[in-house]
Amino acid sequence: MYEYVKALHLIFVITWFAGLFYIVRLFVYQIEANEKPSPEREILLAQYKIMTYRLWYIITWPSAILATLFAVWLLYLSPAWLEMSWMQVKIVFVILLFAYHYKCHLMYLELQNEKVKYTSNFMRLWNEGATIILFAVVFLVILKKNI
Repeated sequence: MYEYVKALHLIFVITWFAGLFYIVRLFVYQIEANEKPSPEREILLAQYKIMTYRLWYIITWPSAILATLFAVWLLYLSPAWLEMSWMQVKIVFVILLFAYHYKCHLMYLELQNEKVKYTSNFMRLWNEGATIILFAVVFLVILKKNI
């Protein structure tokens, strides 16, 4: 049972990160579409709103929730992990990931309402936040015995 839960956790972590990487890329495109002349701007914005909606609510949010549920299940099956320092640090990074996800949600809502508060260059840098968290978590899990 443990291996199945672990596999499902990993699958949903991967799809969660894929959603986070792609949503911010769509934010870049949406911000840049705002600078286009009419009617190109309206056509692009309508398409990006549909794409971001589907990605956010059909892939990214469900993946975040399912990854978390399977993680809790894994901790239920192996409660001793909570006493390990690498797991405690990993949980801190997961909390940071949820903060990043929540901020992306706020950005998503603003862009859906055509409020552009950020530049496309800012979004390109913002996209690296999920990458940094991913690197940290993968190294923690793989190198846990070295911590």
